[in-house]
Amino acid sequence: MSDKLDLGSWVNDVVQHLLDNYSGAFESIGSVVSGFSEIIEKLLMWPPAWLLIAIFVALGLWRIGFKFALFTAASLVLIFFTGFWEQTVVTLGLTFSSTLISLLLGIPLGIWAAKSERVAYIIRPVLDFMQTMPAFVYLIPAAMLFGLGRVPGIIATVIFAMPPAVRLTSLGIRQVNKEIVEAGQSFGCTSTQLLFKVQLPNALPSIMAGVNQTIMMALSMVIIASMVGAGGLGNDVLASIQRLDIGLGFESGMAVVLLAIILDRITESFGTPSKSPRKLFGWLGRGEAAKTKVASH
Repeated sequence: MSDKLDLGSWVNDVVQHLLDNYSGAFESIGSVVSGFSEIIEKLLMWPPAWLLIAIFVALGLWRIGFKFALFTAASLVLIFFTGFWEQTVVTLGLTFSSTLISLLLGIPLGIWAAKSERVAYIIRPVLDFMQTMPAFVYLIPAAMLFGLGRVPGIIATVIFAMPPAVRLTSLGIRQVNKEIVEAGQSFGCTSTQLLFKVQLPNALPSIMAGVNQTIMMALSMVIIASMVGAGGLGNDVLASIQRLDIGLGFESGMAVVLLAIILDRITESFGTPSKSPRKLFGWLGRGEAAKTKVASH
């Protein structure tokens, strides 16, 4: 049988139809996304490198501990002195932009899916499609609809990175202890109060796991998005492939790895209780305890 189901031509026709009839809408969406990402990038570019490094080190010290703060400082200083600081900040801006858009869309959708079995049934195969389709495929229609540059990169990244936020938000709310929910209802909580005062706080570890996974997937996709001109470290990775430059590939890849580890550990920590000052500075805690013991005697 020579005839085949030409699914690809149907997809091409749909994209062409969108271009012919809704190009103005896509331009408006593109301008909003571009403006939003430019604001975030300018905010990250505004402080000097040492101040941005200090902010990340302080976050690492607060959320995780002294050793991780040293690792963060060493990693970011290494990125700075290898000459990839500006590209790293651009990549960070693209990742934050994509993640924020993914969370703004994904968390409400996850809440809706947790509240409605019908919505959950409908969006589950859609999320499967979004998460399992090869990432490169998203770049083709995104570039056709939005042109080259950061906008198609962000749009493709949002599609690829949003599913974990939806899934884990829905899962977290569904797994909240029914007795806790019933107790809130018995005290007269409205559905809104029940959501914001009972369900979301108890589902926070699962939601933060979704945020963490969204950031990791966004970072990986932002690197791939350099193929459509998104910029950042992805340009250096792509250039290293084109030139067969192992050194450039290793340096730019190492910057991506270090940035990923820092973002992963910090965001992951927000799903667990932060360390107390005594745990952060064990020697100081022991000293204060010894002084108290001596004074009591």
